[in-house]
Amino acid sequence: MDVRQEVLHALDEVLSLGGRARRFTADTPLLGAVPELDSMAVVALITTLQERLGVNFHDDDFDGESFRTVGTLTALVGERLAHA
Repeated sequence: MDVRQEVLHALDEVLSLGGRARRFTADTPLLGAVPELDSMAVVALITTLQERLGVNFHDDDFDGESFRTVGTLTALVGERLAHA
């Protein structure tokens, strides 16, 4: 499984980006840079990733750094999958 592709697909779907997420790189900023990523979208994104990937996130998994870039989010998801 390509974790980065799963994260990009979830971002595109949850934020209704119409394919824009395919152009995102690991360095693409998220929170504060993608207007569609508000607090409600963060919750929807977490839920979508949990359902699709079969992982459970905990409240302490997330901090301000988690959604800084595509890379930081992908790293968190990958780490969670490794411990599932």
